[in-house]
Amino acid sequence: MGYGGFDNDGAGGGQGPAPVAIKILIAGSFGVGKTTLVGSLTEIRPLRTEEDLSQPGAGIDVLAGAEPKRATTVAMDFGRITIRSDLVVYLFGMPGQERFWFMWDDLAQGTLGAVILADTRRLGGCFHAIDYFEQQGTPFVVALNMFDGAPRHRIEAVRRALDLDTRVPIVTCDARQRESCRDALVILVYHAISLLGAAEERSPVS
Repeated sequence: MGYGGFDNDGAGGGQGPAPVAIKILIAGSFGVGKTTLVGSLTEIRPLRTEEDLSQPGAGIDVLAGAEPKRATTVAMDFGRITIRSDLVVYLFGMPGQERFWFMWDDLAQGTLGAVILADTRRLGGCFHAIDYFEQQGTPFVVALNMFDGAPRHRIEAVRRALDLDTRVPIVTCDARQRESCRDALVILVYHAISLLGAAEERSPVS
């Protein structure tokens, strides 16, 4: 299956080498749009592990700014994009609630990088994800999900509010729109390649 403006040489046809798999994480706070983004991008039926919010979790789950939500991801969301017959992207949406953060280390293994979704109405919700990927040395971009009615801020104002390094890309997107989400992934891939190239240049020649 082709995707967006990428080339497709006929995925799934004939015998050949196994495709290269790229793993990308979708992170952010509860209710920021991670499940929606994965659903917008995937070419297969998305795997979702959502459970209804329950009364026992009322004292644990932080719903500020996301009160209409009635379910939460308890493990991960999963989707797939076939770029070419030899290149496949796997998307893993990470759980946003603090009680599920213990899964992040396992989900983060082998990833190329992460898209951190942010809601401009509650920017503080993405601080944990930013700290986590900075500590892991994992390339990431911050994608401002443009909710209807959410305030629009200048990118540099958001960068200052999040105390982000100038090299970290900040983009705007609409998690409901495939093209918008695709562009965020493309920027992440180029950012990760750039960081890899810079690291190789700094490495001593043996």
